[in-house]
Amino acid sequence: MKSITYNIFYHLFLASSLILVSSQTLALPFSNDNQRLIHVNSERQMIDMVTNTIIFIGKVVVKYSSIDIHADKVIITRPNGNSGNEVVEGYGNPISFYQLQDDKNFIRGYSTNVRYETANDLVILIGNACIERLGSNVKGDRITYLIKKKHIEAFSDKSKLVTTVLLPAQLQDKNNAKASYNHVK
Repeated sequence: MKSITYNIFYHLFLASSLILVSSQTLALPFSNDNQRLIHVNSERQMIDMVTNTIIFIGKVVVKYSSIDIHADKVIITRPNGNSGNEVVEGYGNPISFYQLQDDKNFIRGYSTNVRYETANDLVILIGNACIERLGSNVKGDRITYLIKKKHIEAFSDKSKLVTTVLLPAQLQDKNNAKASYNHVK
């Protein structure tokens, strides 16, 4: 009986310690050339240590390397417990996605759902999806963005078409400075 009580107390203490430590920011290690962390802020967080799943609810902000995701709800899973293989799924109306690229320009995305696979450097925007860079944008039902390859592909549902707006090159430099300033605000 004493052993069972101790075991229950130990697990409760461990779970409450994890929740207390993560109440402001949670950092999950990411195995790569440099140890990167996933930082998450939210109003509420729930951890399921058995399934390697964490749920964040309310004003969720996920920061990972050069990427920010803002959503109403985010679920992060680590399939098979493999570090470096996290899947971030965000839900909101809309969610927003930002990435500061190597050339110091921002790429922004909006949709109702997002899926970010850290192992594949893949972002999938689903539902009223839009991705913008230097004033140009692409809109569709689903947009995939391969981060390292800088490759974007947009898909429509059967009743709509993908729409692209390209900004003339001479305006890009002016809008680039303005876009960078607006994101910093």
